[in-house]
Order: sequence, then C-alpha cells, then structure tokens
Amino acid sequence: MYPIDALTAPRRDAGAGTVVRAVTLMTLIVVAAVLVACGQGDVERADRAGADTLVDTSQDAFWEALSSPCGQAFPGRLVVDRPDRDMLAGDEELIAHWVRCEDDLLHIAFHIGHDGGEGEWDRSRTWVLTRDERGIELRHDHRHADGTEEEETWYGGRTIDRGTPQEQWFLYEERRGPDGEPLGWRLEIIPGERYTYGTIRGDDYTWRLDFDLSEPVPAPPPAWGHEG
Repeated sequence: MYPIDALTAPRRDAGAGTVVRAVTLMTLIVVAAVLVACGQGDVERADRAGADTLVDTSQDAFWEALSSPCGQAFPGRLVVDRPDRDMLAGDEELIAHWVRCEDDLLHIAFHIGHDGGEGEWDRSRTWVLTRDERGIELRHDHRHADGTEEEETWYGGRTIDRGTPQEQWFLYEERRGPDGEPLGWRLEIIPGERYTYGTIRGDDYTWRLDFDLSEPVPAPPPAWGHEG
C-alpha cells in the first residue's frame, strides 16, 4: 500500500509517464476545441457585422441619392396604369417636389394638374420617408384642401431587405394579392436622370410614375397641410 502522499507525488515509473502524456493530450484537445469555438464565434460575428454593413451601405447610398434633388421639382408621366384605378387619365401634368430633406426624414410632394395643368390642381399627396436602424419606411400623407387629414392616410410599409443604392422595395404588411403574393411599393432613383414611384404585386409594377430629373421645373405651391 502506498501512503496518501505517494498517490499525489510524481512517479518515476513508465506508467506515470503514460498518464502524464494522456493528461497533456486531453488538455491540448480541450484547448483546441475552445479555440475553434471562439474562432467560429468570431467568424459568425464578423459575418453578421458584414451583413449589417451591407444593409447600411446600400440603404445609406439610396438615401443619399434620393436626397440629391432636394429643393427642386421635376415633371413626371404615367408609365404603367391600372384598369381598376381612375386616379389619373394620362393627360395630367405631374410634378414631384422635394420639399424637406433631413438626415432621417424626406418629404416629396406629389402634385397633379388636371387638363394638362390648365385645370384644378390636386395637392393632397406627400410621400414621407424616414429611416432608422431597422431600415427605411415609406408613408403616404393625404390631406384635404383645408389641411385636415383624409380618412385613408399614413398607410405604407418598410423596406423588405437591404435593396440597392438605386432601388428599394417596401412591403405592405396589411394586405396580400389575390394569390397571396406580397403587395407594396418600389422606389427607384438615378440622380440627374430618373425617379420612379410605383405600386407592386409580387415582382411586377401595377402602377408606375416616372419623373425626369434632368429637367427641373418651377416649384409649385406647398402641398395641402404643409403650408407652414
């Protein structure tokens, strides 16, 4: 029998060397596993950081491009019409006016001049865009001529994904198409060339307006409810 102290003291026989090597090997295996796990965590964190950077980069570039016409107004035209929508006949004068541009807020007033601009003007619509850490949000501010809100107003949606510097899609979460396809809006911007606003069903435009950013026009009066 060995005394208790002998069980904890170093042994000089071959068996002791085997035990020491086994313990050392197990220690190395544990350390390696910990390092691999830490490395994998670093990679996952880097991947997430990279994805966040892509989101920020694309949407920041889009926001910068969409802000570039600030203070100016541009003529537009109806490109895709909906048979079930009679808001435009196709002969109206259309104007988009960038009236408010802040770091995280944009107001684009949409003016409709009936009879080629010679008739009454509808100044009831303003596209309101905001952005935060979750992405970009599009809302529709509809007003009566006296500035009060219409019954159907402030509807809209948020960006579906990071999009591109030229294009962003906004999902209308409250409704779906007849076959369950997503509904929403698509905005496109090519500075100095074109701004597009439209409604979408799935991947296709159901209604689309194009504005010529190469041809500024005189700024119209303020949109209803935004005179102050």
